[in-house]
Amino acid sequence: MKRIWTIIGVADVPRSFAWYQVLLGQPATPPAHDYFGQIVDSDGTVLLCLHQWGAHEHPSLTSPAQATPGNGLLLFFRVDDFDLALQRARSLVSQLEEEPHVNPNTRTMEFSLRDPDGYYVTISALSVG
Repeated sequence: MKRIWTIIGVADVPRSFAWYQVLLGQPATPPAHDYFGQIVDSDGTVLLCLHQWGAHEHPSLTSPAQATPGNGLLLFFRVDDFDLALQRARSLVSQLEEEPHVNPNTRTMEFSLRDPDGYYVTISALSVG
């Protein structure tokens, strides 16, 4: 088995951590550190890692001034509670980037929004229909 741990640079780990927990319907818990946190599913799968910009001198996480956050990155989550995820998303942002629609490639419903750091996030229904 293989897993990818997607790590994004954020300005405020606790704020982004809480934001993603709400979006993904995870229980509210604090991140492990002020500079790093992992959003973990109920089965232990890491869904997303949040890393404070500039912490630990990682070359690609030094500063958002080096590149626009999210340039070349699309966070795409498949969820089994699409309607609830849409409600949670609407509580987090004043406007969605894309309203719910059927993706012609996956044939599933999806919508998109921006996170607090400007990352483009798409939420897609796990199954058709």
